[in-house]
Amino acid sequence: MSKEKLMDRARDELFSHINRCGVLRAAEEDQRQWMDETIEYLGERYPDLADADLSVLYEIGIRFCKPAIAHGASNTARTMEDAGVA
Repeated sequence: MSKEKLMDRARDELFSHINRCGVLRAAEEDQRQWMDETIEYLGERYPDLADADLSVLYEIGIRFCKPAIAHGASNTARTMEDAGVA
């Protein structure tokens, strides 16, 4: 399997784990610890990936956990006034 396809497969598996494990709702420190453990697992699962590849996956995973638009109950408007609707 080509290195590109291997990275794609590992990335897709990482996203799947992120979505299934509920890490999106975790504190930042917990997310980083979870990501460390998950990247270690992916390194064992995909031994042909270099440390640099795993570092890229780590950064992709961390960015995926920090969406550009925050989510969750604490980031939603509670009234029309909170939403800034004119």
